[in-house]
Amino acid sequence: MDRKTILLLGFSILILAVMLWFVGIDKVIDALKLANIGIIALAIVTQVFTYFLYTLRWQILNRLADMDVSIKKLLPIVLVGLAVNNITPSGRGGGEPVRAYLLAKSNNDYHFEDSLATVVADRALDTFPFVVLAAITIASMALFFNFDIWLIVVMVLAVIAIVAILIILIYMCINPNFGNRVDGWIIGLVRRFYKKNSEEFENQIHKAIFGFQETMKLLMSNKKGLVYTLLLSFIIWIFEIVRVYFVFLAFGANVNLIVIGEVFIVACLVGMIPLLPGGLGAIDGLMILFYSAAGIPSSISAAATVIERLISFWMTTIIGMVLMPYYGSSVLEKISSDSPQDELDEVIEKDIWDN
Repeated sequence: MDRKTILLLGFSILILAVMLWFVGIDKVIDALKLANIGIIALAIVTQVFTYFLYTLRWQILNRLADMDVSIKKLLPIVLVGLAVNNITPSGRGGGEPVRAYLLAKSNNDYHFEDSLATVVADRALDTFPFVVLAAITIASMALFFNFDIWLIVVMVLAVIAIVAILIILIYMCINPNFGNRVDGWIIGLVRRFYKKNSEEFENQIHKAIFGFQETMKLLMSNKKGLVYTLLLSFIIWIFEIVRVYFVFLAFGANVNLIVIGEVFIVACLVGMIPLLPGGLGAIDGLMILFYSAAGIPSSISAAATVIERLISFWMTTIIGMVLMPYYGSSVLEKISSDSPQDELDEVIEKDIWDN
């Protein structure tokens, strides 16, 4: 990790530490001592199974795009992508290009634009149920919680922005003219900021966008595959919420599963705002505040949030970071250093486009 990432992670942890200080560190420690280790282990198993579901969904999409990759090969790539998402303030999107890159690099027959298309489709399928759940949650909170209007407006605008991005991506794939406009817009940026071998790079961009569109059309044309993966996406979100529910059960908290789901969805919505790595600090603080507002003692809310984030954020991040060196990727080496951006661009261009 570079210095900026380390500083942001440090700042995020500081936010969490301040929240715990206000709650009372001694009270949180006392609550942690009462936790049921068996139920926490069940929450960990639920998280591990969720990794498998993530990988299974991506495997199905890859097969629809004629890339037959085993779960065993895809799972480490998924974990690395999740780790990069967690350590970069990119609205949970920093790890997606890394996933596409590693998949393309794993087999000379795979092209980056094809693997990127399956990653984008995977992310879109993950986002669709989230948008549905977020809309239901916002409506419920507006009716049953006494929140300031500005908070409701911010959440609504965030959902609208997510939906708009999805619509643009889908429309770009089904409308060639719009895709050409996007192509032209990207080429304009290239001509402005990328002077070296501009014409060759522009041809590569044309090829990449065309390949991306063709692969996305192939994926969207398979109705059975899309229905299956969409259903799988809803199941994944259910498991995410159940994991949090198990953590609260471990502390003996008598809390409604619907309340757990509502707070979790709002926290995830905040985590998609690209301010801090993985929403660390912001998500934790909101979860503590909202669960306390729902009637759970603040010490239990804080302790449960700490354990939940250790499972969903830190465990995922550590596993992904441990797996990163396995690939020996020059790009990942550049990501983990303080190399200039133009040097990183050269590595990506050479490794991806030449393949």
